[in-house]
Amino acid sequence: MDKALRQANRRLTIKLLLMVAAAAGFAFALVPFYDLLCKVTGLNGKTGGAVQRAQASKVDAARWVTVEFTSTVMPGMSWEFRPAQTRMRVHPGETAKISYLAKNPTNQAMAGQAVPSVSPGWAAQHFNKIECFCFQRQVLKPGEVKEMPLVFFVSPELPAEVQEISLSYTLFPVSG
Repeated sequence: MDKALRQANRRLTIKLLLMVAAAAGFAFALVPFYDLLCKVTGLNGKTGGAVQRAQASKVDAARWVTVEFTSTVMPGMSWEFRPAQTRMRVHPGETAKISYLAKNPTNQAMAGQAVPSVSPGWAAQHFNKIECFCFQRQVLKPGEVKEMPLVFFVSPELPAEVQEISLSYTLFPVSG
């Protein structure tokens, strides 16, 4: 009986270790899967990378969409960071340009990365960035002020009942 009990315990231990390994593998794969899902569906307000202007078929001059711009600076990042203007009216399909302003008031160089989010979240698939400071990390020298451009268009395929979109950038500190 003692030998049978040890053998049962060994099998149970192996099964539990396999379950732990499977759970760790699932957790590791979940982040890239979630990012892919958000990119494909526009879920959670995540916007995609740069697009070519040719992807907009035409300008819908019959309607307007108001785009609101906001910004947040995460703890550990002492920059001043804000949009040059807080709202803009655009026709769907029309290319527009706005700038965000950043200032490093510290006495040391700092790097930051802006992460965009669109609200309502499902509208992110209709918000297209041609040029954006968020595509790369930004480095500011001590006391430096920088104007960072954003060139975008709202897809004409945006449902007509949507008249307002919010674009928010969260600025995170980047080390190294």
